[in-house]
Amino acid sequence: MVRPYFVGVAGGTGSGKTTVARAIAGGLPDGTATLIEHDAYYRDRPDLSYEQRSELNFDHPDALETQLLIDHIGALREGEGVELPEYDFATHRRSETRRRVEPQPVIVVEGILVFADERLRSQFDLKVFVDTDADIRVFRRIRRDIEQRGRTFASVREQYYSSVRPMHLQFVEPSKRWADIIVPEGGQNLVAVELLLTKLRAVIDQGLVHSL
Repeated sequence: MVRPYFVGVAGGTGSGKTTVARAIAGGLPDGTATLIEHDAYYRDRPDLSYEQRSELNFDHPDALETQLLIDHIGALREGEGVELPEYDFATHRRSETRRRVEPQPVIVVEGILVFADERLRSQFDLKVFVDTDADIRVFRRIRRDIEQRGRTFASVREQYYSSVRPMHLQFVEPSKRWADIIVPEGGQNLVAVELLLTKLRAVIDQGLVHSL
């Protein structure tokens, strides 16, 4: 058993951070990396109606149960498996199912706010910020929410102006200062992705992941 090497991948909504995170986790040898999404830790609000849950500000740090993610990272660091929550974006509820994750040499954690909270930010050995122009990000957001989350254009537009953009300016963009590496243009930047993979392969091959 090894002490995992934790990689945080942040960036604005639609920046391509998920593509980068998946490329990293999927580009390493089988059995050496896994991916955790901060979005899975949205708080469950069964006390609210669907309409009320739809009005919640999902881009504010308080919408996420970050302490639970920190606890899970701590358990993985100690060699313990964890049961990750899963979130249903169509109903805005936490699912009853869980995803079992065991410690791996490299664990990638991605989300728009993973650098905004110092407690979570301090858990990462390597911090990567995916930086993409705002116009590209907003069109990607519109497409994703309509095609994958069953949203209407009107609701996406309302959410963008009321919470997505203000929260990006208040929390996400300032968190870029904490990054060790900034990747322009997300998953389209194949050179940057390959450099990250080279770094992480060295972490694995050279035994830089410390044994527990």
